[in-house]
Amino acid sequence: MAYSCTSLLLLSFLILYGSLPLSQSNQFCDAGVGYTESTCGFSSTSSSKLLIKGGTVVNAHNQEVADVYVEDGIIVAVRPNIKVDEDVTLLDATGKYVMPGGIDPHTHLAMEFMGTETIDDFFSGQAAALAGGTTMHIDFVIPVSGSLVAGFEAYKKKAKKSCMNYGFHMAITKWDESVSREMEIMVKEKGINSFKFFMAYKGSLMISDELLLQGLKRCKSLGALAMVHAENGDAVFEGQNRMIDLGITGPEGHALSRPPVLEGEATSRAIRLAKFVNTPLYVVHVMSIDAMEEISKARKSGQKVVGEAVVSGLVLNDSGLWNPDFITAAKYVMSPPIREAGHDKALQAALSTGVLQLVGTDHCTFNSTQKAFGIDDFRKIPNGVNGIEERMHLVWDTMVESGQISVTDFVRITSTECARIFNIYPRKGAILVGSDADIIIFNPNSSFEISARTHHSRTDTNVYDGRKGKGKVEVTIVGGRVAWQDNELKVAPGSGKYIELPPFSYLFDGIDKADAKYLSSLQAPVKRFSAS
Repeated sequence: MAYSCTSLLLLSFLILYGSLPLSQSNQFCDAGVGYTESTCGFSSTSSSKLLIKGGTVVNAHNQEVADVYVEDGIIVAVRPNIKVDEDVTLLDATGKYVMPGGIDPHTHLAMEFMGTETIDDFFSGQAAALAGGTTMHIDFVIPVSGSLVAGFEAYKKKAKKSCMNYGFHMAITKWDESVSREMEIMVKEKGINSFKFFMAYKGSLMISDELLLQGLKRCKSLGALAMVHAENGDAVFEGQNRMIDLGITGPEGHALSRPPVLEGEATSRAIRLAKFVNTPLYVVHVMSIDAMEEISKARKSGQKVVGEAVVSGLVLNDSGLWNPDFITAAKYVMSPPIREAGHDKALQAALSTGVLQLVGTDHCTFNSTQKAFGIDDFRKIPNGVNGIEERMHLVWDTMVESGQISVTDFVRITSTECARIFNIYPRKGAILVGSDADIIIFNPNSSFEISARTHHSRTDTNVYDGRKGKGKVEVTIVGGRVAWQDNELKVAPGSGKYIELPPFSYLFDGIDKADAKYLSSLQAPVKRFSAS
């Protein structure tokens, strides 16, 4: 078969420097997760050569019936009727879709927050992801005492037990010259190309407008993407006090204290400040019509704003927060809150029309014991819900089965657009010659049922418990190795791979020209005569 010079060069580069077969070490095998020794490690039948036959290969731009041939973790051929020798693992995908593995842009594993730590670490959370067809996620590093370098080193240790691809965003929680210098180290040496600014969580993670402006400027100079958690933290603090004064201490007080208008205001403010600096902006977990409309208006004007939907915002409403059982109600507490019915449908429509560009999870799990920290005061309930395992299935059932988006759109919003935004496409997010072999086999005619009893997260609750739908991931492949098949995980703690994310993604195209146009439009400074 013939390859272009460009394909051969790309393939050679990726084989030398790209994804290599994952280690079979089970050094960190954690029996506490509930997996048996036989499932803690890759199948001994795994081969460095893999052929997926007869499926419909789906990329964000097209779909075709073709075989996919993989060697040493890299896709080397995508075409019909590929012939191979006997030393190849064969997977029959007839009647099924062969898609790029999902990429979750928003997770919090082993995160210390609100006096505790998320129950899912870099093994249990990633194992759950693989069972749900996600082959890479990007987690948020929280600085240690404001230090980005210390935070990065701490998360490197946490990720030693990883079993799949992962990357990092970095949160910024204070501002001084050392933070500015460390941002450059993160971008140029550590493979981080995005920084998150919390406009909420007053007294802990929240930053001021002054800090946000400095951060936006520094992101622009480094070619890094600025991300915001957009809620008005001062107003939320006031709303929380108001609810307590009214005697509303239960989980419903969480939603009542931070209504959609506060998310809309902060989203608008962040968008305007990003426009003032002329740098791209990424708004995480858009949960309300108010925030979505601000993003829509900005994008229509030509501003480079990315809106991230999360599964909980797309498929849930806030009714669960009023459940009389505290544990049931508390499991739905996250920020921004899950909104009242109507916001979910509006966010689905925004995703289908391109107002929102991709879907994450904000997977940030706490068990019922941890959630009970706030049994007498909703302000003490650790914020966060699950979703890393459920995302792909729920997006398919909610968006594709309903006819709101196409199969190619599904690939775009669950994988490809994330890879493009964070500058790793087409290495990730595509089934193309030279791409990493991170692949799922998806059966549109199968069905799923979500249950806290059978999920792979360590948490004892699930906000999607009991939900059923159509479409199921049957095989998950990472780096050319089968990691999930026949409802069985075949992964080893410590076998994952850190993926560096380069700066200056496509979102920065044209920024220099826009700056030059702005400068030429100023007609200043004006030469003036001094008064006599």
